[in-house]
Amino acid sequence: MNHLDRLSHTSVHILREAYANFKNLGMLWSIGKDSTVLLWLTRKAFFGHVPFTLVHIDTTFKIPEMIDYRDRLVREWKLNLVYGINEEALRNKQSFPDGSLDRIACCKTLKTDALVNTINGTWPRHRFNHEAGKYEIDKNAEPFDGIIAGIRADEEGSRSKERYFSARNHTSEWEIEEQPPEFWNHFKTDFAPGTHVRIHPLLDWTELNIWEYIQREKIPTVSLYYNQGDGKRYRSLGCYPCTFPIESQSKNVDEIVAELRDGQLKNIAERSGRAQDKDDGGGLETLRRGGYM
Repeated sequence: MNHLDRLSHTSVHILREAYANFKNLGMLWSIGKDSTVLLWLTRKAFFGHVPFTLVHIDTTFKIPEMIDYRDRLVREWKLNLVYGINEEALRNKQSFPDGSLDRIACCKTLKTDALVNTINGTWPRHRFNHEAGKYEIDKNAEPFDGIIAGIRADEEGSRSKERYFSARNHTSEWEIEEQPPEFWNHFKTDFAPGTHVRIHPLLDWTELNIWEYIQREKIPTVSLYYNQGDGKRYRSLGCYPCTFPIESQSKNVDEIVAELRDGQLKNIAERSGRAQDKDDGGGLETLRRGGYM
């Protein structure tokens, strides 16, 4: 068994453990490479089926190709997807693009607040109705007691402090010091009532592992990851006012894998194009302690 097989088997094990131990699971789908690999692994773990709801937080400032890709896969793979949105903030133009907030405050408002209230069921969820072919207000407002997310420890400093099963308090705040240890693939899955748990099946994957798996499995990804002829591509995806491409000649998955293996990007942080990271002191811990992904 090679390293990629070991990683994928561990991820499948975590997914099945989560499904067996949490009553109402959701899985975050940011539409990026990591959460799409996680979605692919879920379909493998459950024989082509995704047995829980996918959750997307729509800031309305995503790059249009991302939303097109999301809705195409929702239809093709018959995915059960809801999206959450901070409608009041958008209505009152409380965002960075509107000039009323800085990037960190905008992320908290449009991402963190929307995520927490979507998870809790306190704000409306918009669910895709496959029969009607459109999104409709979801009648189910039951809170998710567990949320699966495609974060990786190597991607950004605060994420290296996570566990596979990481508890949040009743307001989704992350108390890092209170996390239980995880030794020898023994995971704590029994938590006090009312605890919200984040589950991270990709925690030990690297950026190269992700792209190697995409290459091996031929997983469809957003075109923004590839150089379209202008010598640039996105390495990490987010909202268009705060996400910028890197200089790269890689036009397909094979070239990205070669680029990473050759160390061409070793001195450039994966999230170097994400402006909110710089505004948060070079990391995301402030945002993530409050419930950010």
